[in-house]
Amino acid sequence: MTPCPLDAAGRLAPVPPVRSAHRPADCPSVRRDEGQAAVELVGVLPFACLLCAIVWQLALAGHAAWAAGAAARAAARAEAVGLDPAAAARGALPRSLEGRLRVSSRGGGAVEVRVGIPAVAGGVLPLGAVRATARFAPQGR
Repeated sequence: MTPCPLDAAGRLAPVPPVRSAHRPADCPSVRRDEGQAAVELVGVLPFACLLCAIVWQLALAGHAAWAAGAAARAAARAEAVGLDPAAAARGALPRSLEGRLRVSSRGGGAVEVRVGIPAVAGGVLPLGAVRATARFAPQGR
């Protein structure tokens, strides 16, 4: 059996990969690594996809919260001038969030808007809702 080559300091010297039946079997530097990257990619890929889905879900929740605030302000302005706050809130939301909208008047010009958070996974799990409240002083009617 051929020993592993050592450098002057007694450390294992780098050995180029050898495609031969006569390579030293006990040398770790010439171990076959072909295909190792593909195996690692297959192992890591599900976790990378899960991480992307979580980040996207957080982005959707943030968008729903931002849109709920805009809808609450629109609803409060509409109520202040005597118009329908639900219609104003619905008009301020994107169509994807309109189906999960709840609008309630709190009195004194305050309006609360509740918007359901859309799911990345197609609504498999209920994710709750975000709420926003806005107040606009009633205008002369």
